[in-house]
Amino acid sequence: MPSYKLSYFSGRGLGEVSRQLFHISGTPFEDDRVSMEEWPKHKESTPFGQMPVLYVDDQPLPQSFAIARYLAKQFGFAGQSPFEVAWVDALADQYKDYYQEIKPFLMVAFGFAQGDKEKLAKEVAEPAIKKFFSILEKSAWDAGLHGHFHGYFVGDSLTWIDLLISDHIDVLEGHLSNPIADYPLVQEVRDKTISHPKLKQWLAKRPVSTM
Repeated sequence: MPSYKLSYFSGRGLGEVSRQLFHISGTPFEDDRVSMEEWPKHKESTPFGQMPVLYVDDQPLPQSFAIARYLAKQFGFAGQSPFEVAWVDALADQYKDYYQEIKPFLMVAFGFAQGDKEKLAKEVAEPAIKKFFSILEKSAWDAGLHGHFHGYFVGDSLTWIDLLISDHIDVLEGHLSNPIADYPLVQEVRDKTISHPKLKQWLAKRPVSTM
């Protein structure tokens, strides 16, 4: 087995899905948490000048989604067929589009920018959530797989897109009231995902973070 080190800041952010993949697969790794004070001296040594970075036998891999896809394929959480893998990737790409739409609200909610949070919630967050979570609701129903709903967004097994969306919902709930109330199948996926025994163990002990 290769050695793994995941370098990221102390918050969940872009590193959390990969951390969860390590924990649910039972794969040992070094959870390297870099403080904001330490980051400048590490920045130049990273491939793209940003984190997270996954080190596999000391070989670096940047970009959060590239890391998550790599680990998911290594550990069996990428999809059970080439078509399922492609659907997971499609939803992940759609998430990126959605995140750019909701980002102005989140930046204010996280305290990284100035703005009227309530106004942004109504004018930015609510339309973005409606657009994206309507897509997720439909995907949870069929995912291009002939209408068979198994409690996951794609196929009949847990994938990294379930982890990504479930963690994002947790973030939204810290800033909005019942953000997925209109999406019962999304809620089912989220509930099933966080009930995974090894994930439950990690969620219970991980450092507290609002983002």
